[in-house]
Amino acid sequence: MLARLALLFVLVPLLELALLVRIGQVVGLLPTVALVVLTGVLGAALARAEGLRTLLSVQRELAAGRLPGAALLDGLAILVGGALLLTPGLLTDVVGFALLIPPSRRWLRGRVRSWLEGRLRSGELRVAFFGPGGWTYRGPGDGAGPAGLDPRHEIEQRETGGGRGERPGPDETAPYGEVGRRGPHDGGER
Repeated sequence: MLARLALLFVLVPLLELALLVRIGQVVGLLPTVALVVLTGVLGAALARAEGLRTLLSVQRELAAGRLPGAALLDGLAILVGGALLLTPGLLTDVVGFALLIPPSRRWLRGRVRSWLEGRLRSGELRVAFFGPGGWTYRGPGDGAGPAGLDPRHEIEQRETGGGRGERPGPDETAPYGEVGRRGPHDGGER
């Protein structure tokens, strides 16, 4: 993996430089510099607009009580795309613009999701959740399929004592907000 990254960090700048020199020979120095500056400015504006749209999407998902997984992946793609657009070069600009356009982000999000699901199934990746009982690690061999990776499932398992041989105590079965409270007719104190 390190060798691939080193090759990428050497090969891409060399390709960018060769492309810029060739474009400069064809159209001249000033148009080439103007093209690089224009793509940087347009990319920054597009990254800002898409970033704000993604931020609003994250806020809507959180307000609805859902995890904003897709919006967070979009935000990461926008961040990388914006950084690529700010670097001088046309190859990185093409990739940067592709990461800022919603249809290509949806395609990338699907690819990342299938890659992550494959890693989860093979055991190369484990997911950690922090819940009422502390950290919980989930992965293959934990008795849970893909649906078992949902933190709500883990909380439900913990509350009902499912699968662990535990029996919930009287306070653990009370609805949220009533934990530890008993009425006078229950024999407890208020």
